[in-house]
Amino acid sequence: MKYSFIIPVYNRPDEVAELLDSLCRQTCKDFEVIVVEDGSQVPCEDVVNRFADRLPVRYLNKPNSGPGQSRNYGVERASGDYVLILDSDVVLPDGYVQAVDDALSQSDTDAFGGPDSAHPSFTPTQKAINYAMTSFFTTGGIRGGKRKLDRFFPRSFNMGIKRHVYTRLGGFSKMRFGEDIDFSYRIVEAGFTTRLLPDAWVWHKRRTNFRKFFKQVHNSGIARIHLTRRHPGTLKIVHLLPAAFTLGCAVLIAGSPFCLWALLPLLLFALIVGIDASVRNRSLRIGTLAIGASFIQLWGYGTGFLRAWWNCYVLGKPEFNAFEKTFYQ
Repeated sequence: MKYSFIIPVYNRPDEVAELLDSLCRQTCKDFEVIVVEDGSQVPCEDVVNRFADRLPVRYLNKPNSGPGQSRNYGVERASGDYVLILDSDVVLPDGYVQAVDDALSQSDTDAFGGPDSAHPSFTPTQKAINYAMTSFFTTGGIRGGKRKLDRFFPRSFNMGIKRHVYTRLGGFSKMRFGEDIDFSYRIVEAGFTTRLLPDAWVWHKRRTNFRKFFKQVHNSGIARIHLTRRHPGTLKIVHLLPAAFTLGCAVLIAGSPFCLWALLPLLLFALIVGIDASVRNRSLRIGTLAIGASFIQLWGYGTGFLRAWWNCYVLGKPEFNAFEKTFYQ
């Protein structure tokens, strides 16, 4: 067995069904699938069983411990030479496994990953969130869509690694957010090679509404401070931009009662995002939603970053997460 797909899932049976269906359609069949139920209240065992005659799939159930530890649990029971980590909210194009296999046949690597995109069937809100998470105007285009001049750090929505490398490094840490970046940093720090596979892309649903999206990116901002403490020297200028944007917005909004022109930079940013998202998605509605998604992306990440900086560096507190009891609500 060459590849083992590891899919942690928490209360997402419908999304698991779509992902498993896409795995059934793969042109390259040299893989197994391990679905790890992470203590869900809405289990997906029945869904997995429906695919048992079409896929070499196993269902594992364990107490809730977060996605990182659930991936480790699955990898411990995998048999493939490579483990392919997917989030449960992705869907694979038919040639995904073949694209991975072709790329590794041409040039082997210890760890790899690919970009993500929005499927035409996704809701306008999902497409707007996808824009906010991938646009140059919001994230600087750092999420794996293009070749990088520096090291590539795979993300857990679409990540592969040699199983013996995974085992040697101990897998994912107990971080609840940012655990995939932490693992990628450890892979690179240990001297292993990483590589972007542009043709091994996935459709990624992300969050389904803006409230959940804010919680996600707020915790991502918090995680960036934790990652900086764990891996000194990894903080880049692009990581500071959401916090700078958030502070800048606060200053401009505070000054607007005295001078309405203070809001002009925000209006200009909204106009640029709206036009760009509308053109890219060929939809004015998505472009309009992308304005809100982009502000949430920057404010959510920025406030999380500033909150963690204050708590960890000023007050000296240990690592923490936000919305732990209501993250999926």
